[in-house]
Amino acid sequence: MHTPLTLAAGKLSEVLLGKDQQIRLAMACLLAGGHLLLEDLPGTGKTTLAEALARCFSLQFHRLHFTSDLLPADLTGVEVLEPGTGQFRFKPGPLFCQVLLADEINRASPRTQSALLEAMANGRVSVNSTSHSLPEPFVVIASQNGLDQSGTSPLPESQLDRFLMRLSLGFPDREAEAAMLNGQQASLNQINTGLTPQDLLQTRQAVHAQTVTPALIHYVLDLVHTSREQGPGLSPRASQGLLRAAKAWALLEGARSVTPDHVQAVFAAVAEHRLDGGHRRAVPLSQNLLERVDAFR
Repeated sequence: MHTPLTLAAGKLSEVLLGKDQQIRLAMACLLAGGHLLLEDLPGTGKTTLAEALARCFSLQFHRLHFTSDLLPADLTGVEVLEPGTGQFRFKPGPLFCQVLLADEINRASPRTQSALLEAMANGRVSVNSTSHSLPEPFVVIASQNGLDQSGTSPLPESQLDRFLMRLSLGFPDREAEAAMLNGQQASLNQINTGLTPQDLLQTRQAVHAQTVTPALIHYVLDLVHTSREQGPGLSPRASQGLLRAAKAWALLEGARSVTPDHVQAVFAAVAEHRLDGGHRRAVPLSQNLLERVDAFR
């Protein structure tokens, strides 16, 4: 049975050929109310995915390229003096949108990166001791270059933990790339799902209402507590995010309740950037954890 969400995912698959799994994970991240970190080489479709997600729900989209000289005020905005009244007026920065693409986020200074923390955690920014609420929904989609590329610096753990998922699109397979070369790839302008920002907010409520059994809660706790045996492991924020992501995945699957299979489907995307400090390791840490917990059970 097709739903508006599955039809939207299908539209995205026509724009990003051969990336069905990554598209579903990105959709789950959006439905779960999380922020998304995209890490890959240039030219693999990170920007296209971010804008396509925004177009799916008719969300206001801003793209900001992060550079070493970017200042926090360039994100949040500033107070300007009105000549006529002598009063200060707040001029919002590019953060005041519904989807912000923080392009090449790890090229900016840690000070500028930290300006995102309050926005990502609380949906507001503070300028001169005054808080300003951001639009709802508010989502940060950040692209990140590999740390082996010049001019990059690792994101601090506190910021990594605020991204619900990290995804890598990778190169398309031969068949998908052939379709691209043959002009079979849809353009962003062809994404017209009829969904609105209000539909996204309502879907998030449906995600929250997904049925979760005590056994499923204990399965999530088994994973989280196992991750803490040999280091800091997954935070309570991560465990909450993992459950939300699993609920969103179950909703996309049309399931009435969340199962361990739904948790496993999203676990790598939710956990690995928190466990490896933003560095991709040769042996997937998440798979090791899943195998250990399943063997224990």
